[in-house]
Amino acid sequence: MKKIVSFSCLLTPIRGRLMKETILFVCLFSSIFSPSSFAELRATGDLGVVIERESGSAVIVNTTSHKTLAKIDGLGDLSHASVVFSRDQRYAYVFGRDGGLSKIDLLQDKIDKRIVQAGNSIGGAISQDGKLIAVSNYTPGGVKIFSADTLELVADIPASYGDGKLSKVVGLTDAPGQRFVFSLFDGGEIWTADVKNPQKPVIHKYPNIGKEPYDALMAPDGHYYIAGLFGEPGLALLDLWQPELGVKRILPDYGKHDEKLPVYKMPHLEGWAVAGDYLLAPAIGRHEVLVIDKKTWQLVKAIPVPGQPVFVMARPDARQIWVNFAFPDNNQLLVIDAKDLSLTKLLTPGKGVLHMEFTPRGEQVWVALRDDNQVVVYDTATLQEVARLPVQKPNGIFFSARAHKIGL
Repeated sequence: MKKIVSFSCLLTPIRGRLMKETILFVCLFSSIFSPSSFAELRATGDLGVVIERESGSAVIVNTTSHKTLAKIDGLGDLSHASVVFSRDQRYAYVFGRDGGLSKIDLLQDKIDKRIVQAGNSIGGAISQDGKLIAVSNYTPGGVKIFSADTLELVADIPASYGDGKLSKVVGLTDAPGQRFVFSLFDGGEIWTADVKNPQKPVIHKYPNIGKEPYDALMAPDGHYYIAGLFGEPGLALLDLWQPELGVKRILPDYGKHDEKLPVYKMPHLEGWAVAGDYLLAPAIGRHEVLVIDKKTWQLVKAIPVPGQPVFVMARPDARQIWVNFAFPDNNQLLVIDAKDLSLTKLLTPGKGVLHMEFTPRGEQVWVALRDDNQVVVYDTATLQEVARLPVQKPNGIFFSARAHKIGL
């Protein structure tokens, strides 16, 4: 783009010191603030971040043009990274496994701020008002809350249970009412933290929910928080509209008397599918997707699938359910029709299928192929491939539309 020069710079000299200084100022202003002096204009609504697991990097992508825009290095251990976005979608907050918390400026393609706040972390969340960032920690066990603006520590919540031991914290998510909700893996508890006054969080504890809650999800409307249990059958459900009722156990007998199978990769509950009256969830260590009635919380059916499911995710309109699998079946993707729960198609996009992310209205889905060093994009109507992007060892895919969704 050519530099714009003010017409004032072309004026013939005019007597008087004041007028000459004015002309000089206009000339300098026009040169400094010409369009060529700014970075290319970029909106943030169709941006996303793809995590490069092994290099500790994040790639900024445009979801409309299927282009990579920039690569951000120096983000630490991203072997189990997750990302949330600021309310204005300008900043991405990356949670590293090494306790790192990095704030990326998506417009200037750089790290705005970075801290290492713990020894071992497992994700985080952003508050309802967008002003607070919470991080769930394994070491030391607990939740730390930071200013989204400065990353300064605001509150520290040790996850102490029993005789004072600290528990690993999992399943941290935001909730309506300026709350965070999380589970204690070792303690077998669910806690809520009301952070309307972030310097003095109000904690409510729900003990004896079951053994080893390993992950959790928040319903899209913020009504229910559901923790999956690894140490025993079933799920733990907290009704956030009626928290005084305590935690309810659901599906306590599923698989109770069946032979225990090896688990090749723990399912992720963040991607549970809510479709109409049904909740679809991965069965731990089994080749099944569970269909649960949300009204009765009873098992409707178990859908046989080709492998151990990891992510079970609904397209934004809930018309399709997409499922990926643990090793050795992690080269496949299964599409389920939510209307009749039939199997629509089995896709084989490549090696090491990991994370999936739908575009905001669901016309496309992006899929990370870790072992092929690619991200593949599918048209969800035709189930045809529309693009491939080179990305080194891609893991998580996160789009900025998450900024306006509860629990993401």
